[in-house]
Amino acid sequence: MSVNHERRQFLRLAAAASSAAVFAPTSSLTIPSSCRAQGPNEKLNVGCIGVAAQGEYNLSNVATENIVALCDIDSKRLAKAADRFPQAATYADFRKLLDRNDLDAVVVATPDHTHAVATVRALQKGLDVYCEKPLTHTAFETRRVREWTAKQKAVTQMGTQIHAGDNYRRVVEAIQAGMIGPVHRVHVWMKNTVEPAQRVAAAEPPEHVDYDLWTGPAPLRPYHPSHFHFNWRWWWDFGGGTLGDFGCHYMDLPFWALGLRYPTSVEAVGSKGYEGDNEPPDALRIDYHFPSRDAKPPVHMTWYHGEQRPGWTKADFGRESGVLFEGERGRLVADYGSHQAYLGNDQEVQPPPQTIAKSIGHHQEWIKACKERSSTTCNFDYSGALTESVHLGNVAYRAGQRHLRWDAEAFRITNHAEANDLLHQDYRQGWTLEG
Repeated sequence: MSVNHERRQFLRLAAAASSAAVFAPTSSLTIPSSCRAQGPNEKLNVGCIGVAAQGEYNLSNVATENIVALCDIDSKRLAKAADRFPQAATYADFRKLLDRNDLDAVVVATPDHTHAVATVRALQKGLDVYCEKPLTHTAFETRRVREWTAKQKAVTQMGTQIHAGDNYRRVVEAIQAGMIGPVHRVHVWMKNTVEPAQRVAAAEPPEHVDYDLWTGPAPLRPYHPSHFHFNWRWWWDFGGGTLGDFGCHYMDLPFWALGLRYPTSVEAVGSKGYEGDNEPPDALRIDYHFPSRDAKPPVHMTWYHGEQRPGWTKADFGRESGVLFEGERGRLVADYGSHQAYLGNDQEVQPPPQTIAKSIGHHQEWIKACKERSSTTCNFDYSGALTESVHLGNVAYRAGQRHLRWDAEAFRITNHAEANDLLHQDYRQGWTLEG
């Protein structure tokens, strides 16, 4: 199919924005009429797409199941994984892996720009999917992933492993129990920033790498290590910079605790202060405004990284990265491993009863749900809305550091027509989002 086909899909989604399958939140997944795995003791047949770095970590965490297929564009990395799982078939092209008829589920751990094309094809095949964060590379892709998830009644989980952490669960309980009262303001800050990279003369890809398959739907740029393994995240063609890398981790906490879905406006202020050819800002502030949800008040949430950060974080709370909730009766600050509430009038903090069960592990929650045909807490409906908000922050910056008004139902930026082009990027000839 042509590049114009992807553009038509993009326009179709905006035109069909009232579709409940695309936009309505779902609290659970409908049980399908038949299930591939019949019980908790029957192992799933799993294919793993991307087997190094985070992919290697994922492999270790799903090794309780039958690993029947492995895929990677780097033959050295693929051989290393095959040594661990000699019974598994190996592939360079995930599309060929997905042609198998014995799979129950797949784990996707590729660079961001191929998350959606692998995930949607797997969903179309009727498979359950675990995909690393961010769920997709563009806002448009998040809607298509969610649409196919609902259509196929798939069991899904986005790989934000901190979501399974005990500390995050205790924070969610505290906020939802009203410990600090209704929350109207949230600050999220991150110490990490962009790694400068120089794009010097193009080089030949290593012989053990299929660079064409690695590029996938992105523009085919001359190979250079500055945008390859790991470094791809610092280029818009392939990643989303610091916000794309960590937004789903840290913004997950307020999204979960406050039941956030879509912002009504997004505003970006940032700068690229480093000497490098790569593109994302090393200092960025994003202001999101979310509407009220039932009895919950509207929320103003700000993301900061680099020099764009709240001045009080280190001095007042001793956390170089974290989340601060401001409620009517106090404040609560948290990071990955701990949290602390500050109530007015020196009130004693009383932790609420534990209502969220201790996690059996992020991957194991997904595996258990696959076998039971139940849902997960970081399914693609929830994580799709989270990922979409992350992307909108980058869109606001790339559109010229704009204040954008977002109509989520219409899937449209209403006050800056040109910015809508940044909601998706055209796919390279020969690649489509749907098979």
